[in-house]
Amino acid sequence: MRGEVATAADVAPASSVELGLRANLAQFSLLVLVNAFVGGMVGMERVILPLVAEQEFGIASKSAIVSFLVSFGIVKALTNLIAGVAADTMGRRRLLIAGWLIGFPVPFVLMWAPTWAWIVAANVLLGVNQGLCWSTTVIMKIDLVGPARRGLAMGLNEGAGYGAVAAAALASGYLANVYGLRPVPFVLGVVFASLGLLLSVVLVRDTSRHAQEEAQRHVSQAVSPGRRVADVFFDTSVRDRTLSACSQAGLVNNLNDGMAWGLFPIFFASQGLDVYRIGILAAAYPAVWGLVQPVTGALSDRWGRKGMIVAGMWVQAAAIWLIIAAPSGSGSFGLWMTGSVVLGLGTALVYPTLLAAIGDAAHPSWRASAVGIYRMWRDLGYALGALLTGVISDVLDVTWAIGLVGGLTFTSGVVVAARMREATRGARYS
Repeated sequence: MRGEVATAADVAPASSVELGLRANLAQFSLLVLVNAFVGGMVGMERVILPLVAEQEFGIASKSAIVSFLVSFGIVKALTNLIAGVAADTMGRRRLLIAGWLIGFPVPFVLMWAPTWAWIVAANVLLGVNQGLCWSTTVIMKIDLVGPARRGLAMGLNEGAGYGAVAAAALASGYLANVYGLRPVPFVLGVVFASLGLLLSVVLVRDTSRHAQEEAQRHVSQAVSPGRRVADVFFDTSVRDRTLSACSQAGLVNNLNDGMAWGLFPIFFASQGLDVYRIGILAAAYPAVWGLVQPVTGALSDRWGRKGMIVAGMWVQAAAIWLIIAAPSGSGSFGLWMTGSVVLGLGTALVYPTLLAAIGDAAHPSWRASAVGIYRMWRDLGYALGALLTGVISDVLDVTWAIGLVGGLTFTSGVVVAARMREATRGARYS
């Protein structure tokens, strides 16, 4: 049976396996905390790196500036795919620990990198760290809670992760304003990686048996539990209407997040804002995203997934257009803040709901693989967003690039509205 590769020390005894949030509250809460440290590793970069590129390395090309996002996005996407499959065969906890070990050098490289190529290389390691650690905590929480509270579970997971992104972005912006762009802001990463690794080694337990327990309870005979990875990949990417609609929405969502990460600091700096106020704007978006996700995730368990995903994509598009429609100059700070808050709200409607919808549509025996494939497509959005917006910014300007991303986001919502099927209450397996 899958997952039995994990050692006895890693996995809870069979007699203690019980599904549900309340029954697994201690491990669930621990994984929420671990994922906060995962998010903090990304958050420390969101304000600083585009400004480091311009001000320390003298890079003028927007395509070159966002090259760190291309390396990050491609590597994270591929690692998500590997993590989803490996979690079904190697066990979840081992992948989590491996992710922290690979990510540990990242803040040190960012502190002392002598050239931009070192920054790009550090983001290759960060992509592996995020792909292994974030994917694994997602899969483990889905395992623990069972089918009834997936939306809430994903809301809490993503809320912790992106709340930490916001806090780290705000803290790094403040530290950069006081101490300079490097090295002090990246000390945060040393703290996050150390605590995440320590908790994962000492306290986290594997959850493979929880997935096996849910699979044994599953009454549908429509799906063979021994599906080939190639079949799961094709279903998640193309054939299954719900899985494929969620995959394209995830890709476009992270495409606009990559745009916000790579271009918003440059856009706001061009309007005369200092690094601290840029940090406030950069933190507002993931802060709202993080804080609201537990609510939107729980609501999707009651209201359904599809409507919230469509609404979230359209709200994000409106927010992006609001930001570029504001008059030039620092006097528009209030409008930019409003746009950042609304963008965070739209993303909160979408992010946990997409993961919960994948959990609804995938059989427990191959769900980890489906989650990994979905997260591969979603995080390719970082690389595609960086390439697309970088080229358009160089050919036209930053405002055109941002506006186009808003249009793509709106169109993605239309695709979900036309293609996705709403799950029945509890779970729907393809």
